[in-house]
Amino acid sequence: MRRTYLFSAVMIAAALSLSACGGKQEQGAGGAGGPPGGMQLPVETVTLQPQALAGGLQTVGSLRADESVVVRPEVGGRVTRIHFTEGGRVAAGQPLFTLDGSLAQASLNEAAANLENSRRTIARAEQLSRENLIAQSDLDKARAQLGVDQARVASARTALSKMTLSAPFSGQVGLRSVSVGEFVNVGQDLVTLVKLDPIEVDFSVPETVLDQLRNGQKIDIIVDAFPGDAFGGKVVAIDPVIDPNTRSAKLRAQIPNPDFRLRPGQFAKLQLDTGTGDAKALMVPEQALMQDGDTRFVYLVVDGKAKKTTVKTGTRTPGLVQVVEGLKAGDVVITAGQAKPMMHDGMPVMSLPPQGADGDKPAAGATKPGDAPAKATDKPANGG
Repeated sequence: MRRTYLFSAVMIAAALSLSACGGKQEQGAGGAGGPPGGMQLPVETVTLQPQALAGGLQTVGSLRADESVVVRPEVGGRVTRIHFTEGGRVAAGQPLFTLDGSLAQASLNEAAANLENSRRTIARAEQLSRENLIAQSDLDKARAQLGVDQARVASARTALSKMTLSAPFSGQVGLRSVSVGEFVNVGQDLVTLVKLDPIEVDFSVPETVLDQLRNGQKIDIIVDAFPGDAFGGKVVAIDPVIDPNTRSAKLRAQIPNPDFRLRPGQFAKLQLDTGTGDAKALMVPEQALMQDGDTRFVYLVVDGKAKKTTVKTGTRTPGLVQVVEGLKAGDVVITAGQAKPMMHDGMPVMSLPPQGADGDKPAAGATKPGDAPAKATDKPANGG
């Protein structure tokens, strides 16, 4: 009998223990998808207020030469002379390379001799024709032969001219890839010639600012090689086609470069003067923006809960993005914490000041993200 009572007591205790464990698990799982126990998710926020926006666009681009060409021969031959110094400047029309033109010169001499003979033949034929001593067809043949010989002289003279490669425009030559005495083939790279003044910069801007673009707009650029100097120029061309992948327009600007400090290929930061300053622009920190495909959105705090809101953006400035549609002054935008996995539309949130504000201290009654919430049984530090 005692064994029966003892066994029953053990079974009852085990059942109570399992019931208690199940209750704890249900309590912990009650907040699935959000903070446990119905807590609010700590987030950092800013309140939007209209602010002045400078009339300009900031972007980046790449420098390119105004003119650039790789000098290549149209005919094969042996290099007999190089007329420039590597890295030096040359004028338009200045000879760069001379190839062996002895065969071309001989062909020209032969063609010139045949031409001279044809001229004498035609002179005699015309005299005999006037005296009716030859048929008209013989005179016509002489005239045709004269035309053929004239064409052969022109062809031989052109072939001889191609043995000298000249600069098509004034500029700076690079490093040559051949030496005197080397045989070069048709189309072989010999040297690069670039025009550095003015220099050009290519860049892109969002399609949303197309109405602010025009030829002649002023532009300032800064390059890493000269961080303290700004170089001014103007827009000279706007591509009429919008890139379907980036939804942006391509522009080209010219920058005066008389001292040749700027070089093709350099990375440049640009400030484009649009002259459309806006004193009522709503600017949000760029880290607040999120994207789902082609849709951009932010999370607002409305009645203590996160609200997903689609926005349309405009001008970018360092660290900020203009919102032209979807928000209004006074909206509270989440700038940190919105990327956490548990964040969703309608999520209870607790606003904290941005890190660094007020000495990195949270607002009264708030806790920093990651801090454990204060227990109701904790005593104040002063023992009150």
